[in-house]
Amino acid sequence: MTQFDGELSPPFEIVEPASWRAPIIFNSPHSGSVYPLEFLNASRIDLAALRRSEDSFMDELIVDLSDRGFPTVRVNFPRSYVDVNREPYELDPRMFTGRLPSFANTRSMRVAGGLGTIPRVVGDGQEIYRERLNVDEALGRIEALYKPYHRALRRLINKAHQAFGTVTLVDCHSMPSIGVSRDEPRRPDIVIGDRYGTSCAALLPDVVEDVMSGLGYSIGRNKPYAGGFITEHYGNPASGLHTVQLELNRAIYMDERRRERSPRFAQVAADFSVLADALATVPLGDLGPFQAAAE
Repeated sequence: MTQFDGELSPPFEIVEPASWRAPIIFNSPHSGSVYPLEFLNASRIDLAALRRSEDSFMDELIVDLSDRGFPTVRVNFPRSYVDVNREPYELDPRMFTGRLPSFANTRSMRVAGGLGTIPRVVGDGQEIYRERLNVDEALGRIEALYKPYHRALRRLINKAHQAFGTVTLVDCHSMPSIGVSRDEPRRPDIVIGDRYGTSCAALLPDVVEDVMSGLGYSIGRNKPYAGGFITEHYGNPASGLHTVQLELNRAIYMDERRRERSPRFAQVAADFSVLADALATVPLGDLGPFQAAAE
């Protein structure tokens, strides 16, 4: 198994409040910024280029919510090293020496784009590695980092579900202010992703939009981001399991070029507290679980 010599200890952090105010979990899976030395040595691009894939500081925008009664989850390793918002084995065979396991998904659109569980490229399309990785290295990362994260997240979700009968996971991400394609329209301040209405009850995105638009943010839905593996995998509204993805425009809270927090950072964090408080007022009875209608 891959050894990290304490560099990635802990690989992720869950902060539970002393008393849960509501069954709402805030998760930041892509803000990790602890880059293992062996990863940096294997990369053909520098740290600044690797960090373009980060949802920088997103974890800091939600960190104080645990003091308000909401558990928070943050991943410390970078998504360019292991991406937990993918299936466990979305792997590109061209990246590795050795044979991938037969159950690996080698044909997904994300793998084709170089953005599998072990990414081949960073967000702007630059190749990460100088040479192929040993397949055991990739599988070791998945065993040591990806699987423990998802086991812990699942335990947290199940704890809330058992205690309250329902749970809402708010998956927090950030997006570049400008898309890769020049034809893409100007990105809004926040994109709400609910997998086109399949990952959560319809009232949850409505609450998010009402609150955040009321605070002055422009809102989009599902384009260009409808939600990734986490949103799809943990969202099952009929069972009272709801997941909504939030993509925050980085220009709102940081200097994208310098990768520094902007003067508006504290206000954006405060606005997330307003959102959390509003979500906590949603009646649990409106969130299921729901019985199927009789024929």
